[in-house]
Amino acid sequence: MLKPLEDCLQAVNRVVLGKEAQVRLALTCLLARGHLLIEDLPGMGKTTLSQALARVLGLSHQRIQFTSDLLPGDILGTSIFNRDTSQFVFHPGPIFAELVLADEINRATPKSQSALLEAMEEGQVTIEGATRPLPQPFFVIATQNPVSQGGTFALPESQLDRFLMRLSLGYPARQAEKALLQGQARREMLPQLEPVLDHAALAALQAEVPKIRASDALLDYVLRLVEATRSHPQFAWGLSPRASLALLAAARAWALLAGRDYVIAEDVQAVLPSVVGHRLRERADPSGHGAGSLVQWLLREVPVL
Repeated sequence: MLKPLEDCLQAVNRVVLGKEAQVRLALTCLLARGHLLIEDLPGMGKTTLSQALARVLGLSHQRIQFTSDLLPGDILGTSIFNRDTSQFVFHPGPIFAELVLADEINRATPKSQSALLEAMEEGQVTIEGATRPLPQPFFVIATQNPVSQGGTFALPESQLDRFLMRLSLGYPARQAEKALLQGQARREMLPQLEPVLDHAALAALQAEVPKIRASDALLDYVLRLVEATRSHPQFAWGLSPRASLALLAAARAWALLAGRDYVIAEDVQAVLPSVVGHRLRERADPSGHGAGSLVQWLLREVPVL
């Protein structure tokens, strides 16, 4: 069972150079049935990573380029009148794909951003009074530019909370960037990626994640982490029960990727920055730029045992 997952990681790492940790976290997120937010400057490989993941996992994928004039109907689809049958015919939008890449999501207005909310949480969309199920599996990988860039609308907390993880790719290491300059264009390599998993194999792996054993001692550690955010004054607000469930699901998926059928504290610590970083705010800095130091405080101060 582990071999296909390792093959997936290797295939994506051949395209996205020098980002092994982020690629592993992204695959962890999808195994835990979560949605992924990638925040970074333009040109860092956010779109390439999401397209590579879609290809190796054998998923149909659609890209939605978010802009300030994008309307909810452009995402969900719309009904068009057919003169021959005298009936309205629904034309599904790009949301009806197994992996949806929401590119530069914070360039769209809040109205369009919220069109993704029901889809991400419920796996269905309601259009013109009719509820339509989305394909299974269904993942959203959203990319956004840092909020400090002009022309962006910050995602509200309610929408940020829908993402299991937030990643940042960062600048590549010198050797990785040199290999990038010497090698083939990354976009040309994408069509060469072969699917490693099919739908049945992916569903089987996702079904294994909740079966990964978490001891009482480990659950107590997760609870101590969550309770620390609720009781210490430097946190503007505490983590929600959804966040604690997300942390445990991500730790289980990380353990599965490591070939174990049980979770250890190191699994929780490995996924903690990605899972809770976008959910925390410093009381002195409600804009959210100090979340990294809060996560480091949790890792340092909260005892494992």
